[in-house]
Amino acid sequence: MQKTLVALSLAFFLLSSVVAAPVSAQAASDPKQPSVDNPHMHFWGTGDLSSCWTHFDSNDSTGSSEEGFGERSYGSGQVEISLSCRMQDNLKENMYLNPNGTILIEVGVNIFSGECDNEQGNCQELTLTLRRGNLAVASQEFPAVSVDGDDEQIRWELPVDRNMTVWNKSVEEPTLDIEFSKPGYNGIECGLFADCTGTFRFYYSNNQDGMDAEVLWPVVNITEENPEGEGGDGEDSGSLPGGLPGFGLAAGLGSLALAAVAGSSRLSRD
Repeated sequence: MQKTLVALSLAFFLLSSVVAAPVSAQAASDPKQPSVDNPHMHFWGTGDLSSCWTHFDSNDSTGSSEEGFGERSYGSGQVEISLSCRMQDNLKENMYLNPNGTILIEVGVNIFSGECDNEQGNCQELTLTLRRGNLAVASQEFPAVSVDGDDEQIRWELPVDRNMTVWNKSVEEPTLDIEFSKPGYNGIECGLFADCTGTFRFYYSNNQDGMDAEVLWPVVNITEENPEGEGGDGEDSGSLPGGLPGFGLAAGLGSLALAAVAGSSRLSRD
């Protein structure tokens, strides 16, 4: 009887250790890194839009414009921007997304420019492109965005597909590209009683204008199925490693525990 109790106690301890401590793929202790409890990625940058970066700490605006936005002026010329907002630090652990989830991208802009006509070929509507490392996984144009100098809140709901479920550490950090190109405004009032200088403004997460500037990721915890590193080089990052955390190990320990109990019972009968 005593041997049976010892075997059961040992099995219970091992099983509870496996179930209670699943391996998390996120560095939850670092507020700049993504995790299930820290899924909001924030935008930061310089006042002249020469640099834009992101991380997951809403309280760390170090180096970012105190005004809460970056802006460029273009006179009466072409209003054109090609901006890449990259993650400030590398991912310390792989980031796994719910394959049935949605990435919510919210950014704010303020644009003053003219419109394009059919004869102009150097025009581009405001376009957002999400990249995983160097791979563009999704792109969307927003032709309805105003160019009259009004604040515009952009909301892009992006369903997770097989190319977005795994973001490998150190090589597949997320980047958001922002592109726009239209001619400057040249109305008859320009230069007489109106300033028609073309501008492009991009809001950061510390802005005081009520504009949302963040990405909500449907982060999930998952364990590595291939402990020897197979599939971790980005070649097969379109599918999540399967199974519950530690389930295989738990099943094996359960079998050993049953065998130990059975052996102890036979010894007691003998």
